[in-house]
Amino acid sequence: MSLESLYALIGEDMRAVDATIRERLHSNVALVRQVAEYIIASGGKRLRPILLLMAARALGYAGTRHHELAAVIEFIHTATLLHDDVVDESDLRRGRDTANAVFGNAASVLVGDFLYSRSFQMMVGVGDMKVMQVVSDATNIIAEGEVLQLMNCHDPDVDETNYLQVIHYKTAKLFEAAARLGAIVAGATPEMEQALADYGMYLGTAFQLIDDVLDYSGDEADTGKHLGDDLAEGKPTLPLIYVMRHGTQEEAAAVRHAIEHGGRDAFPVVLAAIRASGALEHTRKRAREAAEKAKTAISFLPHGKYQETLLELAAFAVDRSH
Repeated sequence: MSLESLYALIGEDMRAVDATIRERLHSNVALVRQVAEYIIASGGKRLRPILLLMAARALGYAGTRHHELAAVIEFIHTATLLHDDVVDESDLRRGRDTANAVFGNAASVLVGDFLYSRSFQMMVGVGDMKVMQVVSDATNIIAEGEVLQLMNCHDPDVDETNYLQVIHYKTAKLFEAAARLGAIVAGATPEMEQALADYGMYLGTAFQLIDDVLDYSGDEADTGKHLGDDLAEGKPTLPLIYVMRHGTQEEAAAVRHAIEHGGRDAFPVVLAAIRASGALEHTRKRAREAAEKAKTAISFLPHGKYQETLLELAAFAVDRSH
């Protein structure tokens, strides 16, 4: 599956979401508009709003309320990116300078706050308490995930279980919320709603694990970020955790030292250890397992173009190069 074919399937919905995003970005404060428009216009796959739209359509929804909710999800995701780049001191995202590199850390943090608060204004306008509960719970868990990741930085003793918890909180939770909202707006049964939520959680897990792989094997022109960013920040992602548990004593020691001290100096040595130990293959295997669980979760959906595309999206999550 190509992203272009995905966009083509729900092109009308996405155009409506984009129009909603542009309308809701309005602020009388010029800097808010500049920073928000910069990050929104910087590209990205828009996977989370697409997931919400697809889930709703797969369950037969024919209305337009999902457009506003898809914009809410995109605003929350964008706010997390603005805050992430400040915390991580990143200077490149999607092949462009990060907002904090262009406008400064203070503006990025504050505009991230604006996007969070605007998303909650939009939810109030929707007027559905269940929607507000799902999004507010997800936003809170994402924040906990960010703190967990911060606590794990430069800690070489983080194990696979702890790391997967970070993924579930920080990344997969918003995928889960997006798919659940699609089911809610479509009036799904509680069982269908939970199944879609499970699909989103497993899909988000697979995406993050492949991001971990691409941080050590991707093409910078495709990924839009520097290789080795996670290592430079001292993040013990799954490939590194695997080397420390299954590599040689020398490989494990090299990775442990790199996590503890951060920076890029050790990147060639760590990359060699990752390749020699089979760490990337192990991480891809975990991603494939998550993608298969995502597919199984939606086996109940009516067969049709939307269900088929959701299944293809799970495969794309693992097979992609960016």
